[in-house]
Amino acid sequence: MTIRWKPVVAGVVLAGLVGGIGYAVQQKLTSPAAPPSAGAGGPPPGPPGAPPGPAGGPRSAVVAVQAGTVAREDVPIWFDGIGTIQAFNTVTVRARVDGELQRVSLQEGQLVKAGDLLATIDSRALQAQLAQAEAKKAQDEALLANARRDLERNMGLKEFASRQTVDTQRALVAQYEAQIRADEAAIEAVRVQLNYTTVTAPISGRIGLRTVDQGNVVRASDQSGIATITQIQPIAVLFTLPEKQLPAVLAAQAQGPVKVEVQDREGRRVLDTGALAVVDNLIDSGTGTIRLKAEMPNDPQKLWPGQFVNVRLLSTIRRDATTVPSTVVQRGPQGTYAYVIKDDLTVEQRPIKVARQEENKAIVDEGLTPGERVVVDGQYRLQPGSKVRIVEPIASAAPAGAAPAANTPTGTAPDPAAREERRRERQQRENNGTAPPPGQRDGRQPS
Repeated sequence: MTIRWKPVVAGVVLAGLVGGIGYAVQQKLTSPAAPPSAGAGGPPPGPPGAPPGPAGGPRSAVVAVQAGTVAREDVPIWFDGIGTIQAFNTVTVRARVDGELQRVSLQEGQLVKAGDLLATIDSRALQAQLAQAEAKKAQDEALLANARRDLERNMGLKEFASRQTVDTQRALVAQYEAQIRADEAAIEAVRVQLNYTTVTAPISGRIGLRTVDQGNVVRASDQSGIATITQIQPIAVLFTLPEKQLPAVLAAQAQGPVKVEVQDREGRRVLDTGALAVVDNLIDSGTGTIRLKAEMPNDPQKLWPGQFVNVRLLSTIRRDATTVPSTVVQRGPQGTYAYVIKDDLTVEQRPIKVARQEENKAIVDEGLTPGERVVVDGQYRLQPGSKVRIVEPIASAAPAGAAPAANTPTGTAPDPAAREERRRERQQRENNGTAPPPGQRDGRQPS
């Protein structure tokens, strides 16, 4: 009986061993990797999210960064504003006499010069008035000649003509002389009206859309006019600046012409360069801004009345300024700082004082020395003493007409080795359960 159960017991034991081994293998494959244990005498691993170091994991990992050099250069200080292009002069061409519009010589959108013929109005009625005035003058001249002869006769007959008769004749002569002067004035007035039948351009500029066609009767009282001429060479730009910048603008204006640049809406392309013309005489108390007007040559004609533009005013030039790319400047609880790369390729977190920071460049008053190397990209993985490896940025295709700024992340692609290193570090943090929140991965801060 015992011999009969032995094969059965052996089979059950063998099946149990096979199942246990399979379960152990499955658990080994599906379970996450265990965090590395501290070596003998070494510090224990830090809590999740702790920085590298004695209590946060290995610190000897080399971090790939992009580097730049602290420079000393002259930096122009620009004030940025928003403006609108305005025609330097605008004239509505109107008829100054009543009559039929016989001819329209202007073309819509045409560039004209002062004095160019634009339109012709029927002048026949005025020519008739001119002929009538000239005939009236001839009549009065004949009467004057006769009166003068009578006066000469009366003065020659001293013994027979009374003094009253002579005085009356002398007054009649003066009356006809005055009448002739009135006739001459009437003739001149009609001639002026005749000149108005030829409509010419009062200024040089570009003609807009005309409002009346040939054959219509126009009147001097019409408000719409025939067309509008806008002077666009030169052209003006109206813009505003904060009132706190007014002293610097006035100081620059006292030194000479102040340079003004006009850029497109995106601020990528300079459309024209001119000079400041006028600073308004009051500050808008509602907005705290001051209005300014600059004059642009507009050659070639890239600016158009009513166009929305960005405006930059050159207030001064800072000589021998210490500059770095804007991405070098970091901010923390203690203020601004930068990572300086030392000769042994370790980094030092150094406090700095920033005087002015623009899109691509920052002026540093304290903390950095020209010639030092600083970290431009990759700071989020650094701490004081970190070992770094400098990688070169890979330029990517930029839009036509736009050049990426040097030593800035703009227009660069991450180094492949640095990207692979970031991927390994991220995988290791996920396996250890210390992965940062999604918004902080790859150096991005949560918004």
